[in-house]
Amino acid sequence: MQKRMMRTAALCLAAAVPCVFCRPAFAASPEELQAQVEAVGKTAASGSVLIWFLCAVAFLKVSQKIDSLLSTLGLNVGHTGGSLLAETMIAIRSASCVRSFGGRRISTANIRQDSPGSAPLSDGLAGVISRTVQNNAVKSAVQSSGTPGQAPGGLGGMLYSASVQAGGSFANSVIGTIATESMQATGSLTGERAAEALNSYFGYAAMSDGAMPAPTFTDVEIGGGHITGTEASDEHPNGVAFGMYNVGQYAAPEGNYDMVYSADGEAWYRQYARPAVERTPYKAPDGSIGYQENIVRRLPRAPQRKEKL
Repeated sequence: MQKRMMRTAALCLAAAVPCVFCRPAFAASPEELQAQVEAVGKTAASGSVLIWFLCAVAFLKVSQKIDSLLSTLGLNVGHTGGSLLAETMIAIRSASCVRSFGGRRISTANIRQDSPGSAPLSDGLAGVISRTVQNNAVKSAVQSSGTPGQAPGGLGGMLYSASVQAGGSFANSVIGTIATESMQATGSLTGERAAEALNSYFGYAAMSDGAMPAPTFTDVEIGGGHITGTEASDEHPNGVAFGMYNVGQYAAPEGNYDMVYSADGEAWYRQYARPAVERTPYKAPDGSIGYQENIVRRLPRAPQRKEKL
């Protein structure tokens, strides 16, 4: 899927460059075309027409790829309305990016390949742009999750916001990066936006209206290879604490657990809080120490990470 988005970005750039830097190809009148043919010769004029034709074909190809890109983001391509201001900002940002890339060469020596969500630089300019947008989305999603009411910013953040509400592949790729990378590298998702991300990451946001009711998540934290929070559902109407641990990073936990799979194909161990006896000491009237026992639901101890075994 990431390679598909990279190819789409490359085609978008190929179509955007002529739009930004070239004059309209078909604005000339028949008299002007005849004058041009007489001035430069039939061979040169034929070459110009061929270039114009290739530009038109490229535009049609890009239009077809845009539908696929919107579907990847989880957006309904049948709805063309939206925020005019937001669309204008995206267009301006894209045009400025094209101009900046067109005016200078890009040195790949200064681009870190070990950044979250990065891939080898052999895919060229499209790969650089794709990774830049995704890294911006990761950073923006983490920063906004710690501030209630703040929406992710930047081009990557805007794409993430649109995709996460529909459970799109772009948002799930960003969430998967945060969920599996170390917290020192990416940080973590917390608060209301973490609950929204969890709905998208495990496919609840993409469920149809006629599907089973989705659980409600609160106190969610995503990052460092584990996910914790409280889940309220038909089975647990009062809410129950849960812990999920990435199968590739953690050993199997003790006690009862099941395995669940996120939208990006990652496997997770899942455990719910289970009944446990809690003993609280108190001093009896005769001066002796007694214990008051209560049954509480407590999350089992987290399993060990595989690199520490």
